[in-house]
Amino acid sequence: MPFEFFIGRRYLRARRKTAFVSLISLLSTAGVSVGVMVMVVVIAVMSGADSELKNRLLGVTSHAVILHHGGPFTDYREPLETIRQAPGVEAATPYIYTQVMLRSPKGIFGSVLRGVDPETAGRVIGTLDPAALQKLARSATDRSDAEPTFDSPETEDDASGPLIPGILLGKELAANLGVGEGDLVSVVLPRGSGGNVGRMPVIRRFQVMGIYQSGLYEFDKAMAYITLSDAQKMLRVEDTISGIEVRVTDVYNARKIADGIVSILGFPYWAQDWMQMNRNLFSALKLQKTVMFIILALIILVAAFNIASTLIMMVMEKTKDIAILKAMGATDRSIKKIFVYKGMVIGGVGTLFGLMAGFVLCLLLKEYHFIELPTDVYFFSTLPVSLRALDVLVIAAATLLICFLATLYPSHKAARYNPLEAFRYGG
Repeated sequence: MPFEFFIGRRYLRARRKTAFVSLISLLSTAGVSVGVMVMVVVIAVMSGADSELKNRLLGVTSHAVILHHGGPFTDYREPLETIRQAPGVEAATPYIYTQVMLRSPKGIFGSVLRGVDPETAGRVIGTLDPAALQKLARSATDRSDAEPTFDSPETEDDASGPLIPGILLGKELAANLGVGEGDLVSVVLPRGSGGNVGRMPVIRRFQVMGIYQSGLYEFDKAMAYITLSDAQKMLRVEDTISGIEVRVTDVYNARKIADGIVSILGFPYWAQDWMQMNRNLFSALKLQKTVMFIILALIILVAAFNIASTLIMMVMEKTKDIAILKAMGATDRSIKKIFVYKGMVIGGVGTLFGLMAGFVLCLLLKEYHFIELPTDVYFFSTLPVSLRALDVLVIAAATLLICFLATLYPSHKAARYNPLEAFRYGG
């Protein structure tokens, strides 16, 4: 063992004369441990929130959307088949959407109404129940012979008859309307049929065929699904869609796959992937994670100041020892190593215990879910935890770097100490 490490190890042992310095060393170690533990838990929770949010968003939205310059478009069947054959594409489905009001005897709420193809939508949107989609498809059997006109301000359909089209509601939206499966709701299109503002609102009754739950409160309280044909008839836009939703084999390669689809289709088609559609949300999460890392690093910085204080006091106490070592031939580099070694041992032990404590706390949070969150405020009901190896390595490396920097000044002062001063004034 090099003599620098041997001496540094002896300086770490508490003796009666250095008990106070050793107490400060212990507090410094505890400070580093607490800082690392808090940072591990907070970063793990924020990583878990990011991962959980991505999974839930990918359950209610498609991986990519193919759109048309100029808005809704017709003649989409040939591009749809081309998209389905494109490399990296798992499934594709057309859709159309509009904003409506949903009315029931217990209230009226705004909603985004999406018309989807029941046969293919379930392959792209994971939260839609296949059984509910089948009911929706059966409700969309040919009703052209007895379809009520949408020109009337109100249509009174037989609640038990086969002419009632189906609709799927989010859990929160159904709760707000006070309806369940089998009940009727009225869909109110505020603008007139065909987009003419001066015409009377279109009102159409739908029967609730199913209630879905995505786990995202904002989606569950605002999204409703009907068949593509019913939406086209209600909007008076026969054989027109808003776009084509695409599910890809690699979600993190969605941008490249979408660009490949656009290159095949050519102008006037363009694409958005799921990261672009939610970029503001993910940018905010990334910024919060970075800011929290910086803020929590300040806790470790405070502990690093304690390490520096401990070493400075030890340098002042060990001036005679330093003088003797230099008189025996120890170089400035060797003196510096002694105090750097002691500071890094304090930082290393604190980092190790902090990582262990953070790991245990993350396991407890993940296993027992003893912290509950309001779902109308957050995207999840309990704290999501995802402890990533890269995050742990970054935290450990940043902590050790801060502790190392804290040792530089005291060790430099010790190395530059003149041994003659200690002998002259009695150390």
